[in-house]
Amino acid sequence: MLYVTDDIAIQDWELSESFMRASGPGGQNVNKVSSAVELRFEAARSPSLPAPVKARLKRLAGRRWTGEGAIVLQCDETRSQARNREIVRARLVELIARALVAPKRRIATKPTRGSVRRRLDSKKARGEVKALRGKIGDE
Repeated sequence: MLYVTDDIAIQDWELSESFMRASGPGGQNVNKVSSAVELRFEAARSPSLPAPVKARLKRLAGRRWTGEGAIVLQCDETRSQARNREIVRARLVELIARALVAPKRRIATKPTRGSVRRRLDSKKARGEVKALRGKIGDE
């Protein structure tokens, strides 16, 4: 069981891990040991997440969200399989925690009358400066 908050916990059946050989440096260890971890979380079918959280999670996950509604995270940062498992689980917890925070509604505001007047006055002054730049005519 993976605990996100006090009231949200991910059940073991919702997570599946697969291990593969990592790429990059590591010498013979890379060729022999399957230390990279791929964590799959069935987010769309999860009973522990409310619908609005699932919608925000889908938006935050981006390309990591599959067509079946699962989130796939990978980690091959370290040579240790156990450490890679910890890292990928921490990433999942952080992603879900970010989805739990509801965005603030934006309240539309009008500019003050004084700020509108100052803006228009400065535009008018700038226009007058530009109007005086032309060629002097024969008068």
